[in-house]
Amino acid sequence: MANFARPDTDAPVDTVAIRLSGSGGQGLVLAGRLLAEAAALHDGLDVVQTNSYGPEARGGASRSEVVIGLGEIDVLHSAMVDALICLNQASCDAYYRDLVPRGLLITDSELVEVVPTTRAFEVPMSALARQDVGNAMVTNVVALAVLSAVSHIVSRDALEATISERVPRAHREANLKAIELGFSAAEAALARKSPKMRALLPDFGFLRSGPRAEPLELVKAG
Repeated sequence: MANFARPDTDAPVDTVAIRLSGSGGQGLVLAGRLLAEAAALHDGLDVVQTNSYGPEARGGASRSEVVIGLGEIDVLHSAMVDALICLNQASCDAYYRDLVPRGLLITDSELVEVVPTTRAFEVPMSALARQDVGNAMVTNVVALAVLSAVSHIVSRDALEATISERVPRAHREANLKAIELGFSAAEAALARKSPKMRALLPDFGFLRSGPRAEPLELVKAG
């Protein structure tokens, strides 16, 4: 995988915008917050998180956006995103056009049947959550693990620490197992891709290799 630069510049970017999308009830707002806290509180990055809800609490449109970077972040909403997670077909149809040309598209292969690019990273995230954890509600955490494994935007340790701190004890084991499943599935999917295709996947890990700002900042915008 290569370090990431947007098409209009060869210089690495200092922020990465991520959109988690699907339908209401899939836990996307929670996933956005978990990602933001993992990046800010455990990996030492600066973060802005925003949420968008559809007209229905469950089944309506839902998305969460997280901008992660080094130093002060001066945007609350990004028109274009560098990584897009789609947990249903409608979200893929609606938001793929907002993905930068060399961005990362991660889809649930069970719920997104029509994928607009051969470079998409497809993993049966909901099936893993339902069959191997016994709880479809942890699909969002499987998705975060896949994102982390493929793009290195946050570390596995940061995700696990955030789950341990923020998820109620009764659900903690299932969520930690979801992280394990997501990493394993992503690594298996990476192994099946050709070296050329793997080289096209963006690597956001350069953010974590840079200097850390103090104090850590977590900003949530409505």
